[in-house]
Amino acid sequence: MINTFFKELISQNCRVDTVDLDKLDKYVDLFNRASKKMVGESEFTVEEYRVEYETPGFDPESATRVVFSPEGIPIGLVEVWDLDEIPVHPFIWARVDPEWEGHGIGTAMMQWGFERAREALTRVPQELRVSAFASVQGNYEPAMQLLSNLHMQPVRHFWRMAIDLKEAPPAPEWPDGVMLRSFDPEADLEAVFRAEDEAFQDHWGYVEQPFKKKFPEWKHLTISKPNFDPGLWFLAMDGAEIAGLARCVASTTQDPDMGWVQVLGVRRPWRRKGLGLALLRHSFRTFHQIGKARGGLGVDASNLTGATRLYQDAGMYITRANTSFEYQLRPGEELMTEEARV
Repeated sequence: MINTFFKELISQNCRVDTVDLDKLDKYVDLFNRASKKMVGESEFTVEEYRVEYETPGFDPESATRVVFSPEGIPIGLVEVWDLDEIPVHPFIWARVDPEWEGHGIGTAMMQWGFERAREALTRVPQELRVSAFASVQGNYEPAMQLLSNLHMQPVRHFWRMAIDLKEAPPAPEWPDGVMLRSFDPEADLEAVFRAEDEAFQDHWGYVEQPFKKKFPEWKHLTISKPNFDPGLWFLAMDGAEIAGLARCVASTTQDPDMGWVQVLGVRRPWRRKGLGLALLRHSFRTFHQIGKARGGLGVDASNLTGATRLYQDAGMYITRANTSFEYQLRPGEELMTEEARV
């Protein structure tokens, strides 16, 4: 499969191989060179990316390709993520060194990615639709054009939003019967996963997966990251039930002065009662207390549960827009959530 899609690059004395974890620092340098060109800042660290590649079930040998320059420098890397039990939407992630744009590297990697994503078809019931997704950070025009040239269609927009924290945000007002408590990593992890998974059933793109498959992956990607801080996980409780939650970290790779809300979720029975706003304000007040200048989060710009309106009402503003593209691999019944089920 390598020669089929990378033949022209190989003829130019480029080399194509799979990811070698011993060279992770070189790959992260590549990613950050691309990010600086696309969005003006670095976005990745070796420590965080090692956790990504060590996700249970991910096989770098079969799911990645790296393009090296004649001098042996990584100049392109593509990954295909199809870990779901029913992988109806494999995700293709690729980056090209800005100095090597226009040499056909992105096209070759995406074409390889489509072919690798087709392997998911054998694991999906015949009647279900399968399509591959890719995203463009900051709506970087060369990448947008590349995906369009490959007949990918833009299907969704996502926002990165922020709030300035020069002053403490208003105090949260908790709904009747709801109390905030801290997270206990030993006792609460599975309950948090189940509450979060339920809360996101009404979000575009959600595909239900078996607990035995999804929980180990989620656990690895949450508590193994170097910025994991259980003191910044907040649980809104109604008796013994988790009504809503906020999972936060104290900083981002891009901005050490920005606290980040990784997940904000409210379960269906407790929606439209002000709980989401209360959790958001509590998170921002915590960021302010620990000396952060800003708070931020990412959101689907057409969020099915009205989250964008909530964030704007809380004083947040858009700092960046990203676009998700889709390439249909097989028609059929769509399994993912496309409209709210509330």
